[in-house]
Amino acid sequence: MPVWCCRCSLAGHFRNYSDTETEGEIFNSLVQYFGDNLGQKVKAMPLVEETSLLEDSSVTLPVVIIGNGPSGICLSYMLSGYRPYLSSEAIHPNTILHSKLEEARHLSIVDQDLEYLSEGLEGRSSNPVAVLFDTLLHPDADFGYDYPSILHWKLEQHHYIPHLVLGKGPPGGAWHNMEGSMLTISFGNWMELPGLKFKDWISNKRRNLKGDRVMPEEIARYYKHYVKVMGLQKNFRENTYITSVSRLYRDQDDNDSQDSDISTKHLQIEKSKFIKRNWEIRGYQRTADGSHVPFCLFAENVALATGTLDSPAHLEIEGEDFPFVFHSMSEFGAAISKGKLCGKVDPVLIVGSGLTAADAVLCAYNNNIPVIHVFRRRVTDPSLIFKQLPQKLYPEYHKVYHMMCTQIYSADSNLLSDYTSFPEHHVLSFKSDMKCILQSISGLKKIFKLSAAVVLIGSHPNLSFLKEQGCYLGHNSSQPITCKGNPVEIDAYTYECVKEANLFALGPLVGDNFVRFLKGGALGVTRCLATRQKKKQHLIVERGGEDGVA
Repeated sequence: MPVWCCRCSLAGHFRNYSDTETEGEIFNSLVQYFGDNLGQKVKAMPLVEETSLLEDSSVTLPVVIIGNGPSGICLSYMLSGYRPYLSSEAIHPNTILHSKLEEARHLSIVDQDLEYLSEGLEGRSSNPVAVLFDTLLHPDADFGYDYPSILHWKLEQHHYIPHLVLGKGPPGGAWHNMEGSMLTISFGNWMELPGLKFKDWISNKRRNLKGDRVMPEEIARYYKHYVKVMGLQKNFRENTYITSVSRLYRDQDDNDSQDSDISTKHLQIEKSKFIKRNWEIRGYQRTADGSHVPFCLFAENVALATGTLDSPAHLEIEGEDFPFVFHSMSEFGAAISKGKLCGKVDPVLIVGSGLTAADAVLCAYNNNIPVIHVFRRRVTDPSLIFKQLPQKLYPEYHKVYHMMCTQIYSADSNLLSDYTSFPEHHVLSFKSDMKCILQSISGLKKIFKLSAAVVLIGSHPNLSFLKEQGCYLGHNSSQPITCKGNPVEIDAYTYECVKEANLFALGPLVGDNFVRFLKGGALGVTRCLATRQKKKQHLIVERGGEDGVA
């Protein structure tokens, strides 16, 4: 079976690296990472094209990143050697944090104690490094200020760590699949990645800037351009689909027939020897003609940056698979654009109390489609997302929230003409005659005729390539991984999975849905890997290079 392996990927680094770095410099960075013994192997590698298929792999990549959205892009940027430093004239409004930064001004943030810097900071993320990095990039953003970043970036090529970023589509991930005319929740500058201001990029694309919030398709194009202008393309592989990520517990030369003769103690020694570094990643790459080319990669570390939009959550009730029940904004938007809901007198049922459900309410409202809005929470629930958004900045969402609070269903008024709110209700079932049965918290049931239903209650990541669908990595191992309810359990400062060494997770998988916070994951992972790289190089020097090969 033909295999796309990391040898051709490393060779691709030589052929396609930017003009500012020679092949020799790249080779030196590889040798620095792996040691002199690997250097002999790398020198023997042919400079083949990235699309070439090789039958064997004798080299293990330091890092494979699964997912090419903003999390994966930002991690690639930092692993490529870009380092953040405190700007010479910058003064952070947080005086305590600024004094800490001044103590090690000569060091990049990657080389500093992230726990020390994060201490005492507060923000809209439960991950302290995410809050730290956000306040360095966007000081006092939550107070409505638009202060410039206090960081400047340097490309330090000797810090380059070889890696691949695997994604199903072009760089930008799920942003390329977000359709419609809704604006992003975050401001454009909050969506930007280090080193390329979004406003500078968008000013060349638009004639008139009408506000700070932007269209999802603009963000998708920005991310794709970012990878190109930053010279990261060599690390990215598109149209790749992962089928398995598993541990290699013993040397590939071990004979299975000898397993019965290996003592339990020896087997544990073998496992401990390899479990810290070796992963096998299998999958296939879809080519232009539609065929699937299988590949196999080996990596010391794997970073999960898949996001959580792969699989929409279902109510798991009777009739949910009827064709009039949608589970995404794109399906609902397509039905409207095709005229399927035009002239309908029956309302659309929208289920959910998050921002996506609010988008659906606005979409229906703007197209003169009456809405039945069902959600389980009270309208006074402090955890509702609307209570976290400033009203002046997000008037359309507060319009929806106002309707949720004031246009509540009652037996006296029945359904209102344009919108009716059903707090503390849930859907019992859908019927083939396009009716639904709702039940209140008190047990009272109601039946309504619909023109369509849109279930928008969150989504799950696709971690089918991991054992147990990745559930064992969560805080609650008996439940699927979700951004809010059950994120991947990680070390707060390295983003390494608590239950799996050398496996990292960042972005929505660890609870950071907003782009401004997921960048902290890239910082945490990069610092962890850079620290381990230094320890490895120190051991190589001590041992005279004998154990240099990973």
